Amino acid sequence: MLFNSDLTTTCPIRQKIRDFYRIDENAVIDHILPLAEVGVKARSRAWERARQIVLNIRKDQDGQSGVDALLNEFSLSSEEGVVLMCLAEALLRVPDKATQDTLIRDKLAKGDWSSHLGSSDSLFVNASSWGLLVTGKMVNYTDKTKEQQFGMLKKTIGRLGEPVIRKSVNFAMKIMGKQFVMGRTIDEAIVRAADKEQKGYVYSYDMLGEGARTMKDAQRYFDSYMNAIHAIGKAANGRGPIKSPGISVKLSAIHPRYEFTHKERVMAEIVPKLKELALAAKQYDIGFTVDAEEADRLDISLDVIEAVFSDDDLAGWNGFGLAVQAYQKRAIFVIEWLTELATRVGRKMMVRLVKGAYWDTEIKTTQQDGLEHFPVFTRKATTDVSYKACAMKMLEARDVLYPQFATHNAYSAATILEVAKGDNTGFEFQRLHGMGESLFDQIVTEEKIQCRVYAPVGQHEDLLAYLVRRLLENGANSSFVNAIVDTTKPVESLLPDPVETLQGLRNKYNTQIKMPIDLYGAERANSKGMDLTDINVITPFKENLDLWFNEHLIEQSQVPEGSVAVKNPANHKEVIGHIKLQSSDEMQILLANAESAFESWSQTSVKERANLLRRVADILERHHDELVAICIKEAGKIAKDGIDEVREAVDFCRYYAARAEELSQDERFEARGVILCISPWNFPLAIFLGQVAAAIVTGNTVIAKPAEQTSLIALRAIELMLSVGLPEHVVQTVIARGS
Repeated sequence: MLFNSDLTTTCPIRQKIRDFYRIDENAVIDHILPLAEVGVKARSRAWERARQIVLNIRKDQDGQSGVDALLNEFSLSSEEGVVLMCLAEALLRVPDKATQDTLIRDKLAKGDWSSHLGSSDSLFVNASSWGLLVTGKMVNYTDKTKEQQFGMLKKTIGRLGEPVIRKSVNFAMKIMGKQFVMGRTIDEAIVRAADKEQKGYVYSYDMLGEGARTMKDAQRYFDSYMNAIHAIGKAANGRGPIKSPGISVKLSAIHPRYEFTHKERVMAEIVPKLKELALAAKQYDIGFTVDAEEADRLDISLDVIEAVFSDDDLAGWNGFGLAVQAYQKRAIFVIEWLTELATRVGRKMMVRLVKGAYWDTEIKTTQQDGLEHFPVFTRKATTDVSYKACAMKMLEARDVLYPQFATHNAYSAATILEVAKGDNTGFEFQRLHGMGESLFDQIVTEEKIQCRVYAPVGQHEDLLAYLVRRLLENGANSSFVNAIVDTTKPVESLLPDPVETLQGLRNKYNTQIKMPIDLYGAERANSKGMDLTDINVITPFKENLDLWFNEHLIEQSQVPEGSVAVKNPANHKEVIGHIKLQSSDEMQILLANAESAFESWSQTSVKERANLLRRVADILERHHDELVAICIKEAGKIAKDGIDEVREAVDFCRYYAARAEELSQDERFEARGVILCISPWNFPLAIFLGQVAAAIVTGNTVIAKPAEQTSLIALRAIELMLSVGLPEHVVQTVIARGS
């Protein structure tokens, strides 16, 4: 058995969530576009309101925070912006001083920091530019042609040596980090929040640190959350979850195996831990939000949330909540499911609607894994339409949901205000600490709507993942946060209506982003992968594996005399087949056959040989589940490794086919004779077939010897090759002991 947990559901909305996980993007757009329509007059009013907000922000240059200004000055569209992000990210990873020195020399010397000096009204940005300029010149201070006015300063500081530079840059990174982090400890953050709370803001604290790798890590994060809940609860002083500061938790922080493939363990171990934290939050009557994470964790997250939220011990408390990512194709159905859940339980739920912070990861992971579709939208406008549709659903459900709209986009905020139709109760806005202050100062003051600040808390060393996500989210010059303070851009250009934008596009899908199958362009198709967190995919996959297991298990007594039983290395009681070792005389016959086949095969055209490999790749994909089953039972691989094994074999075939055609005119490209290919047990299909494919596409014939422990999959691969046109005796398999 591959998966022990029940994969079925009787809930129609949960099934919709699963159906839309990696659905074709156009199908989602057809569903959400009508749901995001507000009418021409309402759209016009929202646009005018947003325009006025932007004009006010631009007038209020003092309202631009250090982070807003930094992101604008060093955007990811500039070389210096990329340098800064790489440096901040890398310095936190590099443990030794020598490598840090090399990194600083390599990165800072490349930036044109002087061009940024004085171009911003922000003291923070100018101080950063000056420090980076001096440091960048320090590491190259012998270059007399640059910035002669810094000569004496450069020489003086340069003599101090690279250890001083390293300490200075690390200190500068800490200063930058402070702009993103509310405090090093929860107590420090609560004190710092007091001023903003007097102006109508509330806070949700995020204890930095995610992705526990060990149970010790998980316990440390759990204790951090529990300590924070007690501190926040005391500061809240009984104001209730809406008016009180709250806390955000990540499930990946409180368990090292928070993965779909470990669902039974997750439900047995995470649910009690999350409930314990929730009960502590209930004790103080504060908000408690489960943060959103990568797309592959959503399905299991909903199971955990349903189990905890439905627990009778939390009755009478309306502070439990979670975050929903609008950039996921299934977001609208998640909102519908949460509405149904809150209605069924009879208790209000807080729901934070965000656009999403892992977009780059979701795109690249999907391409890398060779999956059919992305779990997220490929255009910003589509995410904005989804956000709008979800927001409208949430506002309609204020009787059972407490909507929390996390956005820095003035048009998104203005649209929400318009859809609320003057009833500004029962919901709030949220922003990130250090960003969007001027926008929400207007909303808090003029609209009298509460804004909650999402505020990370922790040491500089824990900032990495959060900092990089924020830079990727908001550092591009296309982001609203970045563009709003760029006075060279007309206000009108910042306020496109996403519904109008999407309706006007010929291609709803962003064709600049390669679909996974097209990753290698016209040369070859990417191998097809499988998402083991997609229940609609793994349900038939599991059935196929079980079918193969049942059909191929035999009794020891069924092994023919003179043959060797092939046993499951994970369970020696399971016999899945048998092999017959060949004698030296039989090997001589195989060699003679290979020599005989060489003459005709070596004269076969390169194109024909390459096309054979492409057909082999295709039939491997058609027999994917069977080959994975053999990997599991014969080689002891887990399902994911078996999938990767088949994919690598497919890629080898297509890659060598393309290379052979490309190099066929090279005079060194010629057949050599009979090639012996010996492969190891730990890559029983990929390395076995990779060697064979490279040899035969160049016109050689092959004697292939797989490892004796994993001969079944090699024999099956040769059978499949013969079925798509591999001539007899071009590849022959030797089954023998040793190497």
